[in-house]
Amino acid sequence: MKPARRPSNPLFSSGPCAKRPGWSLDALDGALLGRSHRSKPGKAKLKEVIDLTRAVLAIPGDYRIGIVPGSDTGAVEMALWNLLGERGVDMMAWESFGKEWVTDVTKQLRLSDVRTIQAPYGELPDLSQADFSRDVVFTWNGTTSGVRVPDGDWIPADREGLSICDATSAAFAMDIPWSKIDVATWSWQKVLGGEGAHGMLVLSPRAVARLESFQPDRPLPKIFRLTSGGKLIEGIFVGDTINTPSMLCVEDAIDGLRWSLSVGGLTQLIRRSEQNLRIVSEWVAASTWAGFLGDDPATRSCTSICLRFTDPEVTALTPEAQADFAKKLAALLEKEEAAFDAGSYRDAPPGLRLWGGATVENEDMEAVLPWLDWAFAMVKAETFGR
Repeated sequence: MKPARRPSNPLFSSGPCAKRPGWSLDALDGALLGRSHRSKPGKAKLKEVIDLTRAVLAIPGDYRIGIVPGSDTGAVEMALWNLLGERGVDMMAWESFGKEWVTDVTKQLRLSDVRTIQAPYGELPDLSQADFSRDVVFTWNGTTSGVRVPDGDWIPADREGLSICDATSAAFAMDIPWSKIDVATWSWQKVLGGEGAHGMLVLSPRAVARLESFQPDRPLPKIFRLTSGGKLIEGIFVGDTINTPSMLCVEDAIDGLRWSLSVGGLTQLIRRSEQNLRIVSEWVAASTWAGFLGDDPATRSCTSICLRFTDPEVTALTPEAQADFAKKLAALLEKEEAAFDAGSYRDAPPGLRLWGGATVENEDMEAVLPWLDWAFAMVKAETFGR
């Protein structure tokens, strides 16, 4: 039977993600439109994003926080192009974006001393293999695999190399121990539901020291440059951005950060997201057709919640037929306006992916699950002629 109640907000996309509860265009009324981002008020708005970010995430005072172009991808690549090459590097990859960073380092930067430590979707590689006498690049949370590192205990405090972390679907929903991180990146469009095209870059003092002591043997385009004359360009980290940001997006980012503080800060953001995972976990435990892509409860993501098929008839289909089944399932959910953008990532195993970040209300996560059951039954009946 078709469920009677739909989610109040059926937006479950993993990026751009749902806006914070109660958001409307009125939240952007204070946007500094038609003014230069280099004006005194413009710089103040950008600095407010940086200051609020530090406050919400409790980032240490001696860490730099910058707003950079190109969303998380731009922030990651800025870090890789500027910092890598001083020593060997270990690349940890277990999902699509981690694999993209491997491609960057091996085929674009063409570094000679690279170790790639990989795992398939739904699993983590053996983290103990990471050699922190080298630089180590990893994603905290696999947006396309639904698997995250459990903590920072595997990163030594006395490391010689840098820990470079793509934290785009982890920041604001997971507890990141900053003492273990030298570089972190994310985009506004993830956990706080901001707009795309802008990235955040966090640098520890150790990362700054590397920037000021290491000169890469490759040209860097202006949009990537973090140093000038061997010194960090400090303006980037106080609101003097490299290129022109959207002041409308800046206002939206400020709104999301202020909302974060209003609901109780990072502790409550994490609680909201973890509760979404618990809701789905209870449903999966009783499901006859769905399971988590990641089997280990200790490493399951609370933001990008990835589901796979366990129904024997569906898993007996060819990979192509399973992918078609998943597409029909996601399309039916969208047609019914029960869940938009709930399909798995294009390179991931066939299934569903529900964003469970802090802007998704727990009640909406509860409301969508009966729709998954109903839609699965409809598509299965169509597929097998019943």
